[in-house]
Amino acid sequence: MQAEKVKTDPAMAEQIRSGDGFIAALDQSGGSTPKALKLYGIEEDAYSSEEEMFQLMHDMRARIIKSPAFNGEKVIGAILFERTMDGEIDGVPTAEYLWKETQVVPFLKVDKGLDEAEDGVKLMKPMPEIDALLAKAVSKGIFGTKMRSVVDAANPVGIKKIVEQQFEVGKKILSYGLIPIIEPEVTISIADKAEAETLLRDEILAHLDALPEGIEVMLKLTIPEVDNQYKALVDHPKVMKVVALSGGYSREEANDRLSRQTGMIASFSRALTEGLSAQQSDAEFDATLAATIEGIYKASVAG
Repeated sequence: MQAEKVKTDPAMAEQIRSGDGFIAALDQSGGSTPKALKLYGIEEDAYSSEEEMFQLMHDMRARIIKSPAFNGEKVIGAILFERTMDGEIDGVPTAEYLWKETQVVPFLKVDKGLDEAEDGVKLMKPMPEIDALLAKAVSKGIFGTKMRSVVDAANPVGIKKIVEQQFEVGKKILSYGLIPIIEPEVTISIADKAEAETLLRDEILAHLDALPEGIEVMLKLTIPEVDNQYKALVDHPKVMKVVALSGGYSREEANDRLSRQTGMIASFSRALTEGLSAQQSDAEFDATLAATIEGIYKASVAG
């Protein structure tokens, strides 16, 4: 892989690199969809097929994206599920709508879920169709991708494997001219979270140092136990942006923790949709979302 092969949209890259705000994670998929819909006030008896379920989820995401508060001034990017990317908003492909109508940079979730736990981590499942998906993402105007794996213990062997896998897939993503968001999530409830984060930081730094000059990736990490634990990653010349997942913290706690991290911005999913309901009027929905966006935005720019 040569640096000159990587061609990203310069306006989108500038928005991510320099824009104030955060990245919305609108990428719940598969098994997490019924739970997300239930939190939104739609029970499982409201749909009778997977297709209907995903359509309801798309309608929810479209409602968020079309809300007046959802724009590039405070939301600089959004991560989409493949079905959302394949769908449309007001007759316009979702990724195209995001960028042209709201100035929000579109990303795509590309992983296919997690393997069984081993060595204290859950690696990503194999992705045999990754090339076809990346080619489609390019054709749809996607800027970058996201892929999640999970750290459940401060196990050096497992953490080495998880970072190796993330960067291996990340290099393939880069070869398509897309920016990978590398996401090795550390589970917030583990007793050795701080130790795991130190191991993770050092392993990521080693892989960043080994990347060719001129290459940039993004990182999505659990908000650390030790404030500014990831400052060396934020400052690394091969990192476009470091974003934080809420990881099960309440929105209030996630915002509080994030506000103490220099240079990290939010990329929340459940914490973003907390308080939104299908039963709300458009005015109520828009007001709730605007207040949520304002709070996450303030936490993101505080550092």
